[in-house]
Amino acid sequence: MAQKFWLTVKPLAKHENVILHSDGELLASVSAPANEGKANSHLIELLAEYFHTAKSNIRILRGQRSRRKLIEID
Repeated sequence: MAQKFWLTVKPLAKHENVILHSDGELLASVSAPANEGKANSHLIELLAEYFHTAKSNIRILRGQRSRRKLIEID
């Protein structure tokens, strides 16, 4: 069953990491810039590593061009 959740992305960060807040929302910091989809592709790689799944199992449902995104993981 697929999991959906909201997360906020911080592009051009010094360190790449994923943090779970107490309200259940994730904050992901990626080192890539937020242009031409570079931050989104780095985000998918980072989430695949964090959730121990393949990159093909992760999709951005909403927020392709914003910092707040709805993510689905199969």
